[in-house]
Amino acid sequence: SADNVPDFPEHDPQIDRARVKRFVIAGHFNLPAVEKMLAEDATLINGAIDWGNGDFETALGGASHMGRRDIAEFLLAHNARMDIFAATMLGKIDIVKAAVTAFPNIVHVPGPHKIPLLAHAEKGGPAAVAVLEFLRPLVG
Repeated sequence: SADNVPDFPEHDPQIDRARVKRFVIAGHFNLPAVEKMLAEDATLINGAIDWGNGDFETALGGASHMGRRDIAEFLLAHNARMDIFAATMLGKIDIVKAAVTAFPNIVHVPGPHKIPLLAHAEKGGPAAVAVLEFLRPLVG
């Protein structure tokens, strides 16, 4: 039952929320800040902020919905966790097709700030046109 879920001790101290927040915000628009912050603290790479109501976002998520290919590629090169939203913005059609084939409802899963997958494809520009054309008929 839901009441029978054990508690587990923390493994390591949590990263300071304010530092993660600054990193996630920088991920939206400021590659030099992302580079500097990550050089100072590599644990930030997959740090996430809960903006409220389960609206979780990483720096990669911010870069993805802003169409910041340069920031997304930098983060991925430094071991950020690839997700469907980044793959979509980056125009990675093989990844997107595989995810949609395995989990068709993924086209309706909202990203950070409830931004839809299709909007990520639009932000990807020319490199994401094939993904955009693939997704359009699926989202209605």
